[in-house]
Amino acid sequence: MNPTWNQQLIKKENKTIVLQLIIQYAPISRADIALKSGLNKGTVSTLVAELIDEQLILETGPGVSSGGRRPVMLVFNEHAGCTIGIDLGVNYILGILTDLQGNIIEKKRHTFIPTSFEQTLKQIHNDIQELMSKAPNTPYGIVGIGIGAPGIVDNNSSVVLAPNLGWKNSSIKEVIEEAFQIPVVIENEANAGAYGEKMFGLGKNIDNLVYISTGIGIGTGIIINEKLYRGSSGFSGEFGHITINMYGETCRCGNTGCWELYASEQYVIQKALELQLVTDDNANIEQIIELAENENEQAIAILKETAVHLGMGIVNIVHALNPQKIIVGNRLSGAKPWMEKTVQDYVKNRAMTSHQSEVKVLFSDPAFPATALGVAAFSVEHFLKRSLEKSIPTYE
Repeated sequence: MNPTWNQQLIKKENKTIVLQLIIQYAPISRADIALKSGLNKGTVSTLVAELIDEQLILETGPGVSSGGRRPVMLVFNEHAGCTIGIDLGVNYILGILTDLQGNIIEKKRHTFIPTSFEQTLKQIHNDIQELMSKAPNTPYGIVGIGIGAPGIVDNNSSVVLAPNLGWKNSSIKEVIEEAFQIPVVIENEANAGAYGEKMFGLGKNIDNLVYISTGIGIGTGIIINEKLYRGSSGFSGEFGHITINMYGETCRCGNTGCWELYASEQYVIQKALELQLVTDDNANIEQIIELAENENEQAIAILKETAVHLGMGIVNIVHALNPQKIIVGNRLSGAKPWMEKTVQDYVKNRAMTSHQSEVKVLFSDPAFPATALGVAAFSVEHFLKRSLEKSIPTYE
């Protein structure tokens, strides 16, 4: 008798459970999978056999015996394929090639100042090609491409608005998919950064966190109850455009006095230019950090002032979301020695006592590619979902 649609759905769900348990608890035995999942041993054995045939999992050495024969242990086959993650910054592009567990095989980062949407697409295309050329031979090849964009990305992976890039309603997903014939995921870069920190960085084992991406602008990614919070249309996390100065400068978004105008890389550079610490030709955050390293008092003062402004917005986030941890990443994280304690002190002094019992504010490692890892992880998840769906036969 042919399986019914409900039976097919149940099998897919059970197979997903088995694979997730192997990914999470590897090395793990079939018996332990049955115990943790509540599935009977026969079902587990059948599903494990299918996953081995599909090269998504592997049998490894024997485990520890609990009284009988030593069990055969199972692990996720992280070398079954590769994925590419692109962090598209306003003034840089960072690309990584990873295996299916997020281990970085190749990394490429370079300064890039886009002049048009078409020019940016061409550069992304070239970077992807270069990363693909470094990929090892694997059963599934490049399983997906993820791109983190600094703007509002809807639930259909369309970049609705990226004011710091000058983009509006841009169809980057379709163009890249057509060029490489590989599934593409587009995500807001701060959302991707939050997920990258949650999976691989300072957010491990944290249920509720906020990631603040501090580049030319400010974006925030929110994790609630271990899940990325996107909002009803995918537009959550635009804290960079809360008003902290109602009489302030006009933002590229059209509003006045936005947080990102006073607590981002652009503010640091603007102040350094006003004080003639740098020139227009070489103005970047690395130059100001280098000046601070050489104990330039003006550069240090700019970074500390920026840290105070950063703390203002973080206090609002603490009061609004009450997270366990707030992680500051992207470009300003390189100024951690001069900014982190100032931010922490400001939050301690200004946030309500009731909200301070758990929250920790930390700066990420500037070399940690949180956004690129996050979109790469999204691509792997989409690949595994597609693989499990394909493995369930359809019946008339």
